[in-house]
Parts: sequence; C-alpha cells; structure tokens
Amino acid sequence: MTTNAILTAESLQPMPARQSKSSTNPSTQSADANDKPRWNAVVARDAARDGEFVFAVSSTGVYCRPSCAARRPRRENVQFFLTPEQAEQAGYRACLRCRPKSFRSHTEADGVKAICRYIEQHLDEPLTLDRLGKEFRQSPFHLQRRFKAVLGITPRAYADSCRLRMLKRNLQAGDSVTRAMYDAGYGSSSRLYEKTASQLGMTPDKYRRGAIAASIRYACADSPLGRMLIAATDRGICSIQFARTDGELIEGLKHEFPFAARKVDASGLQAWVSALLRHMRGKDQDKVGAALPLDIRATAFHRRVWAYLQSIPFGATRSYSQVAEGIGRPSAVRAVARACATNPVAVAIPCHRVVRQDGSMGGYRWGIERKKALLEMEQNVV
Repeated sequence: MTTNAILTAESLQPMPARQSKSSTNPSTQSADANDKPRWNAVVARDAARDGEFVFAVSSTGVYCRPSCAARRPRRENVQFFLTPEQAEQAGYRACLRCRPKSFRSHTEADGVKAICRYIEQHLDEPLTLDRLGKEFRQSPFHLQRRFKAVLGITPRAYADSCRLRMLKRNLQAGDSVTRAMYDAGYGSSSRLYEKTASQLGMTPDKYRRGAIAASIRYACADSPLGRMLIAATDRGICSIQFARTDGELIEGLKHEFPFAARKVDASGLQAWVSALLRHMRGKDQDKVGAALPLDIRATAFHRRVWAYLQSIPFGATRSYSQVAEGIGRPSAVRAVARACATNPVAVAIPCHRVVRQDGSMGGYRWGIERKKALLEMEQNVV
C-alpha cells in the first residue's frame, strides 16, 4: 500500500472532522492541509486514491475507500485514516459495499507478484534485500515482511526455489549438469551442490541419471564453415554446432546432452538445415533465429542478451559494451560475454556479430577463424 508523499507524523492519527480556524497548533494546520485533497478525492470518488487512505463516517460507524459508490457523507461527519486497522481501532467497521480491506490485500498481492517476476528475471544476479528495496522503493525490512506475509517465504527462499525448479527441468530435458547449472542461475558448481543436494535428496548427477531421457534428433551437413550439426527436440532446435568431422559433432552433442536419446533424422531436419545454409550464404538475410523454432533454456538475462543479438542487422557488429548498454545493463559486460560464449545455437543467435571495443574478434565458441569467415561472408554480401 502506498502513502501520500505529503503525509506527516501527525497525520498518521485520525483527524477530527472540524478544526477551529483560529487554532495555531502546527499539527492541526498540517492535518487540514492533508484533509482537503483527501476530501476532494472522496467527493470525486477517485479510484486512483484507493489504498492510500480510508475515510470513516461517524453517523454510520463505517469506513470506506475513496471511490466508494455509497451516498456521499456530510463533511463534518468524516475522519481520515491511513489504514483499515487504524479505522477499526477507532471503533469503525468496514463497508460491505466497497470492502476496503479486500482492496488492500489485492494491492499487496499484486505488489508481491511484481517482486516475484523481478526475481525470476534476475536469478543469475545477486538479489539482496537492499537491491529489492531500492527497486521497489520500500525499506528492506518492510519488503521482506510483506513478501513473507503473502507467500509464507522470504524473497531469498523464493529465488532458491525458482533456481531449483529450473535446474530440475533442465536436467530432465537432458542437459549436462554444467549447462543446467549456469542456465538456472547458479554461479559455481560448489554453490550448486551446496544448495541443491539436500533439496533434491541426492546430487544433481544422480538426479539426472534417474530422469526420463529426452529424445533429440540430429542431422549433419556441409556448410561454409565445415561440417555443421543441427539437433532438435519436439519443440524446436536445441543445438547448432560446427566442427571438422561428424565424429566431433556427435561427441559435442553427447557432451551437451549426455543422457538424451539421440538419433539421426536427416530428412526430418532438412528444411531447417537448408534455411540455415541459405541465411549463412546471404540468400536470406531475415532474422533466421526468429523464423526457426528454438528450444533453448536459459536465465532471463541470457535471453535478454540473445534477443538483442538477434536484432543486430546482417553484416553489422556490436561491441560487448554496446550489447550491455542495449539491454540496460551497462556494467554487465563480462556477463554479456558469458552469455555469448554459452549460446547453444550458432548463427540462429548471431553471437559472432559481437566483437571487442577495438574491433578485434574476441572469443568464439566454434573458433576465431569461423567467426572471421562468418563476418566476411555477411559483409561481402551487404
């Protein structure tokens, strides 16, 4: 529940309906200054002020929210309170028509939902109560108390549950423990085992071995960068790799999805292979990643980086710092580089278009020479 910026310590108490115009008491003058805009809100039935205060009517013994549709009371019978609890302590009961206590609980629940969405989108970052408090303009103590009152757990416990849920989903999908770990927002393997062994009832490795194997189809083909492998689940492409031989590609797929059931399906994946090759050769410069169905799991931060990469025009480049600024995180240059390095679908998400500030290549998962070749092909076409 929000409060007026103009509220003073004196205004936290109910204000008498009338004050003597000759009174010189500073707290009375402050109360009058606050009462006038509140009364105007009641007269206008201003729903935007609901949740900021309630007004009580002495002639009926009922308190309401500002937008209540009941007959407007006489001004001299009205008192104002910041919360329903204060009104009840003064002997008033809640209006059955506008239900002011119900409105406040919905407002608090909506506020906690917003905090949950923020936590879910920043699982790979340190989320302290101070940071959450600054983001939502609340004191850390008040934020945690409200959060726990609605959900029954602290924001930290909620973040841990989200990471664990994502980890389990990724392991069940056939990801390696390392990939599942980073995609779920765990910063290191020691933290992963420390946090999850007791929650899973076993180590992540044992949990993964007991999971149902995912089914992955794959196909290998020649490309301008050597042999290329495309792998897909029933939902879409989950891996695009480059290597010198098919053996290296298959080993790479096995390393990335060690427990998946892998099978060759050249004919079934031919349309996607052809689309990717056309794009690489400049015959189709549209955003191929948007056209091809992708089944990739990652943190919200990685997804923001990858979505930005897909917006870089064919043949153009951006620096790591430009990408960080483009997603609104100018200090996260190293995290951007890590997101590029862990991109599982080469070319579909064009991490090769990200270079160092001085224009040099930087790193590339499939080798610097392939990165140079990709950029030269694109720039020559453009």
